[in-house]
Amino acid sequence: MCGIVAYAGNKFSSPSVLEGLARLEYRGYDSAGFVCVDAHNNRLSFYKEAGGVAPVARLSAAIKTDGFVGMGHTRWATHGIVDSLNAHPHFNCKKNIAVIHNGIIEGYEELRQSLISEGHVFSSSTDTEIAAHLLSDLVNEHQDLKKALIHLVDVVKGAYAFVFLCEQFPDTLAVVRRRSPIVIGVGEHEMFVASDLLAFSDITKKVIFVPDNSIALVSKDSVELFGFDGTPLAVVIQEVDQIFTGIDKEGFDDYMLKEIYEQKHAIARTIAFCKIIGSSEAQSLGLPLEQSPTEYNDAVWRQLSLTTENIKNLKKIKLIAAGTSWHAGRLAQFFFETVCKIQTQVHLASEFRYMPFFPEPDSIYIMISQSGETADTLEALRLINSFDQHTIALTNVASSTMVREASGFLCMQAGPEISVASTKAFSTQVATLYWLAHRIAFDRGDITAQQMHETEENLFIAAEVLETSIEVYKFAIVHELAARYAKYDRFIFLGRHISYPFAMEAALKLKELSYIFAQCYPAGELKHGPIALVDERTPVVIFSVLDELIYQKLLSNAQTVKARKGHLIVFAFEGQKELIALADCCFVVPRVAPLLEPLAFTGLMQFFVYHITRQLGHPIDKPRNLAKSVTVE
Repeated sequence: MCGIVAYAGNKFSSPSVLEGLARLEYRGYDSAGFVCVDAHNNRLSFYKEAGGVAPVARLSAAIKTDGFVGMGHTRWATHGIVDSLNAHPHFNCKKNIAVIHNGIIEGYEELRQSLISEGHVFSSSTDTEIAAHLLSDLVNEHQDLKKALIHLVDVVKGAYAFVFLCEQFPDTLAVVRRRSPIVIGVGEHEMFVASDLLAFSDITKKVIFVPDNSIALVSKDSVELFGFDGTPLAVVIQEVDQIFTGIDKEGFDDYMLKEIYEQKHAIARTIAFCKIIGSSEAQSLGLPLEQSPTEYNDAVWRQLSLTTENIKNLKKIKLIAAGTSWHAGRLAQFFFETVCKIQTQVHLASEFRYMPFFPEPDSIYIMISQSGETADTLEALRLINSFDQHTIALTNVASSTMVREASGFLCMQAGPEISVASTKAFSTQVATLYWLAHRIAFDRGDITAQQMHETEENLFIAAEVLETSIEVYKFAIVHELAARYAKYDRFIFLGRHISYPFAMEAALKLKELSYIFAQCYPAGELKHGPIALVDERTPVVIFSVLDELIYQKLLSNAQTVKARKGHLIVFAFEGQKELIALADCCFVVPRVAPLLEPLAFTGLMQFFVYHITRQLGHPIDKPRNLAKSVTVE
């Protein structure tokens, strides 16, 4: 994986392909490649570039040939090291069939050994290359591309999106989709194929979302679509309003820093959007997103394909997510159980599919994903759908697969997030789930309309604290604290109650950006083993809470750390004098409404980690080994 872009038309392909790859490069950036049917000799011509964080730019400078049908790929390595041999595209032995691929081929080792025994010679260590060799044999056998592709999917298992280019069929892009997103853009005598419609969304609004388990033959003027069994499928062209707009850093050094500072506005837009639900409905009311009606209606439940009766009868909520989105879900468990008194469970998407599943009446399943394409979460969604359970997608991308496949959806209004490490997507997920918990409570009669309005105001206040607290400590972090803490090799993070999942998110941020080892524990578990790790060379980061009883327990944990000569970094609230006095380094922020403590700390935590990473000289927006949208399991 990670970015696929292809073109067939009357123009040379490389400008469209390379522009599309550049837009998707932040999702996977360890290598890039381009291949086309050379306009001069109808032979495949290609170039691949590996290493660093800007392979598309180097690729653009190196390409010397072009053709009217071409395709490219940016890679996030899953099989084989990062080098030019493992970069896509991959080829058969004669190099007259090329393939680019997102996903994973299961059992590829056995297929590879079988092909080697038949005389095939491999050039890479990837699973992808197998597809080119297999298709080569099948094309030779059938002399028909469609029949060859139908037989190919009988052999290849896993989750994948393939695009093939064959010298024998020079005008055609062959597309295969199984559980990995792919979309076709329809232009005037030109077609685009991509893993994300942002690659071409400013060129055409007409798109074909390739159905799961299907094959498409794409030429400049036509698309033929059929199932894996060869049955013709209807070609459904939809119009989408999602337009790519050039995104720059607007004077910031990195996208991450820009996105940290965008959080206050993103949260405000998200809450306004939740109140109105959907830009089309807002427009019909003649209201901008920043304005909202004073009365609440059932539009939100229609958006989620629910009724107020469903909400009143709701017994359980299941939250399913991965990575940072899972941490947002862990926070949301406190919202739903505390505010609307509904039993809530949070599941790691990567584990969910492999546990026994028990359908339950009056339950909803909320799938949380920034991109709406996260493979683990998407497969969990499909499993739940197969049991006819009610699913809701919470995502930042309205055109995503999860939105199309879930029973209903809510979209945060974070706007494009370019930095791989999530900032504003996380905070808008938390804000949306907090709002949703209160809206459920309102429709169940547990809170009044006035309390619902206060909820929204509390979110705006927390967003203000998120931003202003950065300014309070900006000088100290930039000029002193980042340099001090960049010298440590390991950190321990602690939290209790709602601050524990936030501590997990903070530890993840430090790991993925600075490459410093960080481990998070529930503070109450410190005495059950992890206390052996505490010494003066290991900073312990504690995130406070506002609940007085839990605060006292957390204070006791902090005293335990200090008794072992531990170095204590504290994120506290105004008035928490005892905890502040224990700290070697302390960040103090204004008090916010109950359960919004993590949102208040979010910006300051991210800013602190950002500057530690800058001090170490690591890339901010594109950390090593990471991808923005993880579309493999």
